Amino acid sequence: MSKTNEPDRIFIFDTTLRDGEQSPGASMNLNEKLRISEVLEDMGVDVIEAGFPIASNGDFEAVREIAKRVKNATVCGLARATRADIERCAEALKGAERPRIHSFISTSPLHMKHKLQMEPDQVHEAVFASVTLARNFTDDVEWSCEDGSRTEHDFMCRCVETAIDCGATTVNIPDTVGYAVPDEFASLIRMLIDRVPNIDKARISVHCHNDLGLAVANSLAAVGAGARQVECTVNGLGERAGNAAMEEIVMALRTRQDHMPYVTGVRTEDIMKASRLVSGITGFLVQPNKAIVGANAFAHEAGIHQDGVLKHAGTYEIMTPESVGLTMSNIVLGKHSGRHAFRRRLAELGYELGDNAIEDAFRRFKDLADKKKEIFNEDIVALVDDSAGHADLRVRLVALEVLCGTKHRPPKAELELEIDGEVKSCKATGDGPVDAAFNAIKRLFPHDANLQLFQVNAVTQGTDAQAEVSVRLEESGKTTNGQGADTDTLVAAVKAYVSALNKLLVKREKTQPPALSA
Repeated sequence: MSKTNEPDRIFIFDTTLRDGEQSPGASMNLNEKLRISEVLEDMGVDVIEAGFPIASNGDFEAVREIAKRVKNATVCGLARATRADIERCAEALKGAERPRIHSFISTSPLHMKHKLQMEPDQVHEAVFASVTLARNFTDDVEWSCEDGSRTEHDFMCRCVETAIDCGATTVNIPDTVGYAVPDEFASLIRMLIDRVPNIDKARISVHCHNDLGLAVANSLAAVGAGARQVECTVNGLGERAGNAAMEEIVMALRTRQDHMPYVTGVRTEDIMKASRLVSGITGFLVQPNKAIVGANAFAHEAGIHQDGVLKHAGTYEIMTPESVGLTMSNIVLGKHSGRHAFRRRLAELGYELGDNAIEDAFRRFKDLADKKKEIFNEDIVALVDDSAGHADLRVRLVALEVLCGTKHRPPKAELELEIDGEVKSCKATGDGPVDAAFNAIKRLFPHDANLQLFQVNAVTQGTDAQAEVSVRLEESGKTTNGQGADTDTLVAAVKAYVSALNKLLVKREKTQPPALSA
């Protein structure tokens, strides 16, 4: 796999399911990971990093199930430079048509001394041993030097050369802490190409974090210097300030062909679909001014901008909304709309549901239409995302009744939950109606999680708008986000809390082995 093969092709390595899930609060269950992997495969992502199999049984099962189902993309699992990690990763990837083992170890002086407590020669030996072992299980092995941007050049060259000699087909250079700046990072890639004698036998990859807001800029600078794989996530999800945003990488390459004459295999029309799905599942709302996928990305309020766009879209839009999957429809949906119109709108929004799922979604659409005069696209997205992927939840909302207001002090909540298949009910009071409802949840399902975030947003305009509530829970240093949508804000709040609680139960199983973040 020479770096000179397909010189204009940039491979997209999506790590939403692995590095993205390491965002505080972004835990995903198996069903949610499967849904995201299906969308990523359909949109043409080259590599899907499905998880870190040694971290938990849940991660192992997720990698194994994704490996079985994904046929067109390479499925990758992460492993530290240890026998146990690599063997566990190989076991999870057994059913994959295109398996990849991704092994990593820190190489910067700071990490080797303080985190690994290893000498450089010991780290170099671990590179040799880990890549050699991984090649016993698959021909597709990726090796990463964690904290690469702060690694001494001589030692990096030595490790990269050894990894390729041992059979690594991809060598990844991470800017693990988002420390690099574009010209510096590009120089690092050029240095490797100039100094590592066998570099032509592997593809150079980059994995940039966004601590200084430079992840996308650093990634694109590396591409210009010779890197041919970019590791990124949907919506820029990831540890701390996040990773390079996949949608920004792909659309920058597509839009600026004059300056960056490279192509990817990503179907850009699926970008909004992926963004909405990841946002809905993780509970990480996309900021309105986020590039490409933010609500304001194609909005124009200033009069001079509106005038220019009306005369010629290119005056203020360098991309078309349709190129990323945003569609406008003149058909207004309401309570008299039929299945055909509803199915068509789902397709326009990027949702491909089975017959049973469409029937279920159509029933909920009709229920919503009885409460709202007009159904907006955002309502449908919230409706589908709020109800999908609930097959394996331990806790479900059955019924909620709240009594509150100036004449009812303190507010009272009567709640029914289905917990592990058994319906339980109770009454509780609180300082306010939300507090009363959340106290009822705690009474039915006792736990020590602390509420860190409670946020309410209107999905659309109008007093009949659906409320979309976000909740963040923290327990023993682990955080999870949950979202819920309903025309009743209190119902949406309970849905969001229950969603976060279910994710917390999944995250309890996870461990964070040392040297996790690549």
